[in-house]
Amino acid sequence: MSFQIRPATQADQPAITAMVQAAGINPLSLHWPRFRVADDAGRVVGVVQIKIHGDASRELASLAVVPDRQDEGIGGALILHLLAQPEGQPPLFLMCRNELEGYYSRFGFRRVERTEMPPYFRRMTRLAGAFIAIAALFGENHHIIVMRLVKVHF
Repeated sequence: MSFQIRPATQADQPAITAMVQAAGINPLSLHWPRFRVADDAGRVVGVVQIKIHGDASRELASLAVVPDRQDEGIGGALILHLLAQPEGQPPLFLMCRNELEGYYSRFGFRRVERTEMPPYFRRMTRLAGAFIAIAALFGENHHIIVMRLVKVHF
């Protein structure tokens, strides 16, 4: 099946919100003008955005693909599309579960230490640490890492 990547429209907002919530990722700051969507014959099958934070750091965020279309390269195509845009150039950061490090490394992202993080990401990793500690009480073992785009791979 094919799809096109295009800027999101206001009509896409419900699909964006639903996909991000279903994926279990950060549901905050889901403003459609920042999103690109993968559209297959009028159906939104993937979403991604670049957030700009108060400290001027930029984040590749909210990458989600509908379950029935995963493993078709839609997520990777969305990332490559953003990286080809001026706003997708370094420095660009992302936060993810540590098991996704290999996936994002393919696109030129590398894990950064706390001392290399912009203030926004230092704050968020502290906050994420509190949630991870609570989840550990319920037997869930998660680790969140921050990655920085060091080289665009096409």
